[in-house]
Amino acid sequence: MRLEAVFDPVEAKAAALNARLEGAAPEAVLARALDDFAGRIALVSSFGAESVVLLHMVSRIDRGLPVLFLDTEMLFPETLAYQREVADALGLTDVRAVRPDPKTLAAADPQAALHLQDPDACCALRKTRPLDAALGGFDAWITGRKRHQTGARSGLSLVEADAGGRIKINPLAHWSGEDVRRYIEVHALPRHPLVGRGYPSIGCTPCTSPVAPGESPRAGRWRGRDKEECGIHFEGGRVVRRLRAGGAG
Repeated sequence: MRLEAVFDPVEAKAAALNARLEGAAPEAVLARALDDFAGRIALVSSFGAESVVLLHMVSRIDRGLPVLFLDTEMLFPETLAYQREVADALGLTDVRAVRPDPKTLAAADPQAALHLQDPDACCALRKTRPLDAALGGFDAWITGRKRHQTGARSGLSLVEADAGGRIKINPLAHWSGEDVRRYIEVHALPRHPLVGRGYPSIGCTPCTSPVAPGESPRAGRWRGRDKEECGIHFEGGRVVRRLRAGGAG
């Protein structure tokens, strides 16, 4: 007996939006998303190396859009200062710090050393679960992921259905690193202070290292480990692993 495919309305919505927005500029993608999901959409931002691009675009459409800032409580001091600087400069009025629950953190990682034994568990504790809770009131969210960043993101779509039954918008999916740099320069946007010190991708302090010339921009994330995503973004329901030469890791 042949099993019929199960209709998923979120997948159907994502497919329809993808078809409608194919070839659209990031600003047009954002404007459509904010209109379609008015009051039910948020931008999730790390205020990292390239975050200022989407934050600037959003500020020109709706400065009151909720911006969920993932503060793992293990961020660089420069990132915390940069978050305040950018929010003030762009006039963002609804930046919400998303932090791990203190009691859960004290029970699961009292010495702040979980990242040494189990980085996936640390990311789940400090990022994935807090973000899941913060997104509870939203039907859609915006990310800054791009196809050029990792092999796992090479097939990234403008619009996706996520595992939580929400729509995920990636307005910069087709942009290159040069596109990002050009936008920042044209609009004279503030750069994260660590970018000039060799950090093209910035996460938590113990799991981020400088990148040497010729390395992938994300080579400094979880260096030496078989891991390239924090767990917020999944492929096939699994945390994405780093691709190794000759095959998938």
